[in-house]
Amino acid sequence: MYFGQNLQHLRKKMAGMTQEQLAEKMEVSRQTISKWEGDEVLPDVQKLLEISDLFSVKLDALLREDLTAHAAIYSAVEIRTVAALRTARYVIISPNCEDDVQQYMRRWAEKSSYAALPKEQQKMIGWDFPFVSPEQKNRFSLRGYVAACILPEGFEPTCGGTEISAQPSADYAVISIREPFVAPFERIPTAYKLIMEYLGTNGFKENHSPEIIPCFEYEYEKDGVEYMDVFIHVDSVGKGRLYTGF
Repeated sequence: MYFGQNLQHLRKKMAGMTQEQLAEKMEVSRQTISKWEGDEVLPDVQKLLEISDLFSVKLDALLREDLTAHAAIYSAVEIRTVAALRTARYVIISPNCEDDVQQYMRRWAEKSSYAALPKEQQKMIGWDFPFVSPEQKNRFSLRGYVAACILPEGFEPTCGGTEISAQPSADYAVISIREPFVAPFERIPTAYKLIMEYLGTNGFKENHSPEIIPCFEYEYEKDGVEYMDVFIHVDSVGKGRLYTGF
C-alpha cells in the first residue's frame, strides 16, 4: 500500500501544503496527518474520499499506486514574473481550433518575416477564447482558441493579418508538464487543477485584469523532450521569480 507516501507527495510536492494546512482542510489534528503519512493509521472511508476529491485522484490509485511518479510529469507550482510582452495574435473558432489557428500563425510567420528570426526568438503561446456561444458549442461543436507569436524588441511585422497587442510585466503561477500530449485530456487539465489548489492553499488570487492575458500555454522542446508550461495570472505579490523561458 502506498497511501502514506502518496499523501505526503500530493500534499507537499503537488499542492504546496503544510501538514497544518491539510489538517485544517480535513478537520483533524496535525498529528493525525503525520500518522497518516507514516502509515501508522489509515483514515476512515469518508476521509479517504475527501482526500481523493481534494487532490483529484482516484481512491484506488491513492491507496495502491505509486503517485510519486507524477513528479516525473509535473513540476512544482511557482510564482514567476513574466516580463512585458508584445504579441501578434489571432483567434479561430472551429471544431479543431488549436490546430487551425497555429497553422494560420505559421503561415503568417512566413509572410511577416517572423520566421526569418533566429529560432530562439520565435515563441508561440496560446489560450482558450471564451467568447463562444452555447449554440456554437452544443449544436456545432465549435471552440475558440488564440495563438500569439511573442515579438522580440524592435521587430515589426511586414504584413497585417494579426492583432498586435502589448501587456506590462505580470505575476503568474506556473507549472511545467512533461510530454503533455501523451495523455492531453488528463495531463493538461490536471496541471490547471494543481495550480488552482496551490493558489487556494497559499492565499493567492487569480487576477482578471483586462490588460493581462489571464492564462496561457507555452509548448517547447528541451533535450529532445516536449514540455508545456501553463500560466495563470495572479495578483502582484512582489515574490515572483523572473521567468526566462521566452
